Amino acid sequence: MKEGSGKTALVTGASSGIGKAFAELLAERGYAVVLTARRGDRLETLAAELRQKFGVATHCVVADLAQPNASEQIANELTAKQLTIDVLVNNAGYGVPGSYVNVPWEDHERFMQVMVTAVLDLTYRLLPGMLERGWGRIINIASVAGMVPAPAGHTLYGASKAFVIRFSEALQAENGPKGVHATAVCPGFTWSEFHDVTGTRDRMNKMPGFLWLKADDVAREGYAAVMNGRAVVVNGGIYKFLVWLNGAMPRSLANVVSKFAGRRYRKV
Repeated sequence: MKEGSGKTALVTGASSGIGKAFAELLAERGYAVVLTARRGDRLETLAAELRQKFGVATHCVVADLAQPNASEQIANELTAKQLTIDVLVNNAGYGVPGSYVNVPWEDHERFMQVMVTAVLDLTYRLLPGMLERGWGRIINIASVAGMVPAPAGHTLYGASKAFVIRFSEALQAENGPKGVHATAVCPGFTWSEFHDVTGTRDRMNKMPGFLWLKADDVAREGYAAVMNGRAVVVNGGIYKFLVWLNGAMPRSLANVVSKFAGRRYRKV
């Protein structure tokens, strides 16, 4: 019997990138999978692929987490389908290029709704059931950007990821002893549609190949970490080294390095 047999996972932003990689990994491990994202056609295609390849039950919930009522909508559909969630993967996310005051406030508001509020809301709705059953896993996709000094541009991205890291640490401290583990997964640059959506693909193509991670590897490392009760995992040897180096060097020097690196790939 596979480890996920009899359990159900919910993955946000499941239509591509790291979210899709997590959905595939969880289905391979035997979990029934609930896929949610804005693009229903992609969800249905992925759901069919997972059913055919792994023989698991799949469900699709089309929702836009930028809408304040999206988490409630998802929770209501779970109730209607009589689904209980054992594994929550808060993956949905994107970036907003430009400096803080050059971006309309409405864009910032939607961004924070997706990156922070929806993560909190979904977790708040699903965590009690996990605690009641005495088993659960919460995987929050953060970023190395939340662990190093933030350069100019994409002003709220690093800040939102730093929040998610601290939130995950607190969740693990509070609930790990009760059988519910939480992990912040912190990748660096990862092959996905992320930079196509933000319009920074041309800049990112100039980055050296050794800095790029595969979404499948990020998912495997993240899953292993949460199953082992690790509150934070940094993906990839190069990023483990860079995070260590950032902590080892004086803050003033780290700020200079971050500023120089940010000019190469961030739009201000």
